[in-house]
Amino acid sequence: MTGRFFAWLSVIAVVAVLDQISKIAVLARFRYGESRPVTDFFDLVLVFNPGAAFSFMADHSGWQRWFFIVLATGVSAWLTVMIWRHQTERAQPLAFALIVGGALGNVIDRFRFGAVVDFLYFHVGPYGWPAFNLADSAITLGVMVLLGAQIHASRTASAEEKLS
Repeated sequence: MTGRFFAWLSVIAVVAVLDQISKIAVLARFRYGESRPVTDFFDLVLVFNPGAAFSFMADHSGWQRWFFIVLATGVSAWLTVMIWRHQTERAQPLAFALIVGGALGNVIDRFRFGAVVDFLYFHVGPYGWPAFNLADSAITLGVMVLLGAQIHASRTASAEEKLS
């Protein structure tokens, strides 16, 4: 195992640990469904999401818990291989590490509670974004980094083609 690969694995661990610490803090201070305003547009809440993003499939009978555990574990394993293959780069392994760390944080919740603990709620008046957590934020940031790297690589390749 190389030092760079170990560094990327450390990013995964930091993301998953920070996610779990934040959820433990919320679980210790909130009752299910409780909401505390922080600003006019942001509340801390405690909700459980048995589904995927935006509560997709949340109303199913419970099979989705195992489906999402298997899916997230499989994708995480594949992305960890991709981290190994691209470990000397910067953007791609960072993106993959953020996604894996977030996915594993949510997998831990699914094992522990059968659902993901969400607690960050942004809103404008009665209209709000579905509650989410630090793991979801890491996954989103990872996807954004990955897309940005792909756009940059595509533009660089285009510019090089024009010069040749």
